Formats: sequence, structure tokens, C-alpha cells
Amino acid sequence: MSDQPPANSVSVPSTNEPSLITYPCAFPIKVMGAKVDGLVHAVTHIALQFDPQFDAGTIELRESKAGNYLGVTITVNVTSRVQLDEIYRTLSTHPMVKVVL
Repeated sequence: MSDQPPANSVSVPSTNEPSLITYPCAFPIKVMGAKVDGLVHAVTHIALQFDPQFDAGTIELRESKAGNYLGVTITVNVTSRVQLDEIYRTLSTHPMVKVVL
């Protein structure tokens, strides 16, 4: 029997493992979604839930080549891995969001 996980399994790091990130820190997150009204507002709203000091003036926007999608880069101040994981989870589950990096 092999000790290898199945090819389609995803390895999720344990929260007990040491982090490569030193907290607190400013952490950039790129969010991509269809270029629709409300995407930037939704991302900003989520950022403010986790970082009340979030400065919306630091948001960077980048349209796709065809202009159908929008990349929104936010930089949030995170204090723990749990908080960072929750930000990713919240952004990823928003209906306007396609990808979070």
C-alpha cells in the first residue's frame, strides 16, 4: 500500500505548523471577478470587516485584456493566520468573486 495521498487530494497546512509569515503584517491579496458594478465595493466591504483601518485609496485595479474581468489588489493588515484564512474564505465565497490569490 502506498503512503501517497490520492492524486486529486488537496494538502491543507495545519494551523499548528509554523508560518512563513510574521504577524502582524501588511498582506496583499488579489481578487478577480467579472467586471461588474459593485465588485470593488464588495471587496472593500470585506476588507474593512477584517481590517477596520483598511485604506481603500491603496486598492489597485487591473482589467483583463478583453475588459471582461477585473483584478482588485487589496493590502490588509493581518494579525494571525486564522484571520488571514478567514479573509480568503470570505472573499472566495462571495458570488462576484471568481479567484482569490
